[in-house]
Amino acid sequence: MITRRFLYLNTHRVQAFARQRGELQPEGSFENNEDGLRTFAQYLAEHSKSHFSLLANIAEEGHVHETIPFLRGQDRQTLITRKIGQHFLGTALATAISLGYEKTQRKNEKLLLSALTNPAHFEPWLQRINSAEAPLAGIYTVAQLGGLLVKKLGLGGGRSLLLTVQDHSIRESYLVDGHAHFSRMAPLTDSSIAGIASAFGAEAGKLHQYLIGQRLIGRDENLPVFIVAHPMSIPAIEKACPDRGQLSFNIIDSHLAAAKLKLHTLPGDNRSDLLFLQLLATAPPRQQFAGETHRHHYRLSQIRHGLIAAGLVALLGSVLFSAKQTYDAHTLREEVSTLAASEADFSRRYQEISATFPQLGIDNETLRQLTNRYTQLASQQRQPGAAFGMVSRILDRMPSIVLEGIDWKNGDLSPTSKLPGNLEITTLRASIRQQGADTRQTLAIFDQFVEALRGEPNVTVNILQRPFDIESSTSLRGGDGIDEEAKPHQFSVEIVRSHAP
Repeated sequence: MITRRFLYLNTHRVQAFARQRGELQPEGSFENNEDGLRTFAQYLAEHSKSHFSLLANIAEEGHVHETIPFLRGQDRQTLITRKIGQHFLGTALATAISLGYEKTQRKNEKLLLSALTNPAHFEPWLQRINSAEAPLAGIYTVAQLGGLLVKKLGLGGGRSLLLTVQDHSIRESYLVDGHAHFSRMAPLTDSSIAGIASAFGAEAGKLHQYLIGQRLIGRDENLPVFIVAHPMSIPAIEKACPDRGQLSFNIIDSHLAAAKLKLHTLPGDNRSDLLFLQLLATAPPRQQFAGETHRHHYRLSQIRHGLIAAGLVALLGSVLFSAKQTYDAHTLREEVSTLAASEADFSRRYQEISATFPQLGIDNETLRQLTNRYTQLASQQRQPGAAFGMVSRILDRMPSIVLEGIDWKNGDLSPTSKLPGNLEITTLRASIRQQGADTRQTLAIFDQFVEALRGEPNVTVNILQRPFDIESSTSLRGGDGIDEEAKPHQFSVEIVRSHAP
């Protein structure tokens, strides 16, 4: 986990803090001289892997309102950079806060431009940070965090004044909807409780008159004033700051504020440094004053830790995938063991049952081969049902033909046959009984029957005996009267059906 450290810069020194479990622990104070800068560089070298955030409390801070056309992306940023250069020439420590859009047809954007107008005061410290390659997350100001403090304490928005003791001065900020539109530092000549209370009352009146003179507020506008103070100073401040005119004073107990901010290190006096550092640690603003040049090592640190996080995610995914594969393999091994045990049990039971069978005089393997062969032959055996059905359908259409006998067998024809193998042979013996039919009509019936058989698929018909002997060596004679016509005329045919192998 990345350690975060905080630097508090005022006009004379830098103080370093580390935050652990809600406590801000001081780690050093470095004066603005050669010895202090050298010690500060050594401190940075010792903690170069930490992310640093710098909180500044200096007088040189400017705020300007601007209105720009509605723009997006790089065009908007370019215009903002130009506006900052026009108002705060000579400093790169600047930022812009959007205050929303005007409700007009052009929809112009209102901006609050803020800058630290004395970059030379920051330069020695920033040079040491850059030389140590310490990641600088950003530069923030006490005035910038004032509105956030009021919001976190649930004191509402709108227009208000916030007075806090910072170092040996009073920080006076004019807040509008949580943003500091004006801020200054007033020197504190008397650091006693009575002197601080009197200074709060006097400075509130002076700032109120200044804002009226600048037409930032109306002369008759009520303005709440929030004062952050130590619990022991509250009675004196309440006595020195009664509500008067348009100013209504609200005293904030710094210990109660620390509890709301979950700060376990309670302020020991009226200074509010720890409260603002806690705010910076828990809810840093989106805008900050450092440029990308100052944040170069911070960006590299983000990329480095991003790659490490991606690698850890990939490693975790690999571990989870490996764990799943290991679990699946373990499950499969258990299933194999279960199936092997089941197979052994079935084999044992089969042996027990087969021991009761009659002994056939052959072993199981030979019996299995014989059974398989019988099944194969049985599947190849054909039945006469199809051939008999074909003959039956044709006889149904020809009632004058009477079936006298039928034989069916599997096998080939004589060696002179040209038909393919895999045949079934049906021998049909029948007679033609047609009253009043002469010889030609009888032959016509016979030929019609033969053609009907030949019309079936894969059928060849061989005539074994015709109703009449019409060989070329014999003569065709008429019958002897009516008795000859009524006599049945027998014939026989051989029907050969072939099947595809």
